[in-house]
Amino acid sequence: MYPSYSTKWKEKRLKEKIPGVSGAYLGKVSRLIEKKERPFRVLISTILSQRTRDEDTEHASQALFEKYHTPKELMDADTEDIEKRIHRVGFSNKKSIVIKEVARIIHERYQDEVPENFEELVNLPGVGRKTANCVLVFGFEKPAIPVDTHVHRISNRLGLVHTKTPEKTEEVLMQNIPKKYWLDLNGLFVTHGKTICKPLRPLCEKCLLTKVCDYYKSRIKTELKMKESKIKGLK
Repeated sequence: MYPSYSTKWKEKRLKEKIPGVSGAYLGKVSRLIEKKERPFRVLISTILSQRTRDEDTEHASQALFEKYHTPKELMDADTEDIEKRIHRVGFSNKKSIVIKEVARIIHERYQDEVPENFEELVNLPGVGRKTANCVLVFGFEKPAIPVDTHVHRISNRLGLVHTKTPEKTEEVLMQNIPKKYWLDLNGLFVTHGKTICKPLRPLCEKCLLTKVCDYYKSRIKTELKMKESKIKGLK
């Protein structure tokens, strides 16, 4: 079961932490969020991004869409050519087959229109919760919360959630974060995770959210204890 959050918790987190992100932070990083792309490109690119570095996903997507622009074109493409163009992504041989099949379904079942609802999206090959939510947010500008490693990590560090998996993080965020913030949340947290709140060495001294960050407060306490121990050792 997911943790139960009290009204006091919600008031503290939602009134203090979320405004901190949407206010002070939004103005600085909104220009870095990618513009809306066609849903089909978002769908295919997000499938390619699974277990793949961002720069490799971008390279593969550009190479793929330089030649294949529509579901019909990708459906009819030679699998070997697809794999060659996306070779930098993880499991490129399997993904070349998957995206070709996805293109076929989009063309034949949906007349080249990517479905706009979550249930139909997750029924497509290679599409899980994160990919479906990315299509909704970045393809259709519909409110959803795609939870990747950045969103999962930062949500836990801030103290917005206390979860072990992205799936649980998504559910708790959806329960407690006002819907008006959903569209921006992934883009903001991904940018923050790449530039400031990095996995191994977060740049807390450059972060605008330290006043409302549980991780930072814990880190400061730990550093103070270490300093006190060193001082005692010198006496």
